[in-house]
Amino acid sequence: MTRRVVITGMGVRAPGATRSKEFWDLLSEGRTATREITFFDAQPFRSRIAGETDFDAVEEGFTPQEIRRMDRATQFAVACAKEAMADSGLDTTARVPHRTAAVLGSAVASATSLENEYLVMSDSGRDWLVDPAHLSPYMSDYLSPGVMPAEVAWAVGAEGPVTLVSDGCTSGLDAVGYGVQLIREGSADTVIAGATDTPISPIVVACFDAIKATTPRNDDPAHASRPFDATRNGFVLAEGAAMFVLEEYAAARARGARIYAEVGGYATRCNAYHMTGLKKDGREMAEAIRVALDQARLDPAAVDYVNAHGSGTKQNDRHETAAFKRSLGSHAYDVPVSSIKSMIGHSLGAIGSLEIAASLLAIEHHTVPPTANLHTADPECDLDYVPITAREQRIDTVLTVGSGFGGFQSAMVLHRPEVRT
Repeated sequence: MTRRVVITGMGVRAPGATRSKEFWDLLSEGRTATREITFFDAQPFRSRIAGETDFDAVEEGFTPQEIRRMDRATQFAVACAKEAMADSGLDTTARVPHRTAAVLGSAVASATSLENEYLVMSDSGRDWLVDPAHLSPYMSDYLSPGVMPAEVAWAVGAEGPVTLVSDGCTSGLDAVGYGVQLIREGSADTVIAGATDTPISPIVVACFDAIKATTPRNDDPAHASRPFDATRNGFVLAEGAAMFVLEEYAAARARGARIYAEVGGYATRCNAYHMTGLKKDGREMAEAIRVALDQARLDPAAVDYVNAHGSGTKQNDRHETAAFKRSLGSHAYDVPVSSIKSMIGHSLGAIGSLEIAASLLAIEHHTVPPTANLHTADPECDLDYVPITAREQRIDTVLTVGSGFGGFQSAMVLHRPEVRT
């Protein structure tokens, strides 16, 4: 019999929110946290706005040595992992370390520190031949993404499988999905899983400028992210992290844990088509949704809310709309759909985990977070995208999806354990 997996702990760091409660308050109120970039002088760039997180490493309890050693993204992940463990109420002395795993997702890993170190060694790009005398002793840590989940493992005492998942913007979904598989197959009893990315740096901003994927709506940062709106013109880059504690259902229930939701199903597919292009019919995302629902043993009509990828590009929004129609059938027109990227931007590999967090909180509070800034509907996106204002309704089952460069398409079904007995 397949082991059932539940989520019992959560930690969040996001634009406008340094804890999960603040995160939910922002989403449920439909507030936006996108603003002009303050981390560096963004005037030379096409897109000069982002979803920055007000994260203070000292206030978070990191020592000066830890701050020097860890990239900002790693700090986010460790802080969230500690919060998730505390939230879960797990007795750390009762846990078996070698049965505890850590899985972390990230799209650009330590890009911020790598860029900063290059600037130091090259004297801000002046010198073609860099000076190794100024090389940080932790440069190898920044260069090796595997160090990031290792830091999480050390922070929570995980001595079982430790893995980094990096497949673009579905990394946050896929990292949690892999953690679920570790428990289902019996390789771990507890998994700390989630994702982190802090890509607001000149090199990353320049990369998205080059392909015109980000919005140039610099005069109105708070309303620049407009998923499914006819006036949208690209996504807003952001940073953030979310980590979760996954447990085997029977064990969690035996210890009286508060269960956010059961991970009923998860699947990922690739379109093998184009690095950034998407097929109009949404077939690969639809297939991932179908398999995830089959694993959960649920019909499409059981889905109460769809947490969309909703990046705010025309190609993605129309691709998703087609995928929902293809996989959910007529129910696609009845179920509410929304994108939290309208409020916190797109944090690349981290966003899938932040969307899982939003889905868990939607189940807990019986509320669908809105798609902010959706005023003018795109005729080709003709589903119920819950514009502007949150909607209270009974939510037992959520479908959350992700789409990433490389053609990755992932889906996860989260539901109350009582839905499947």
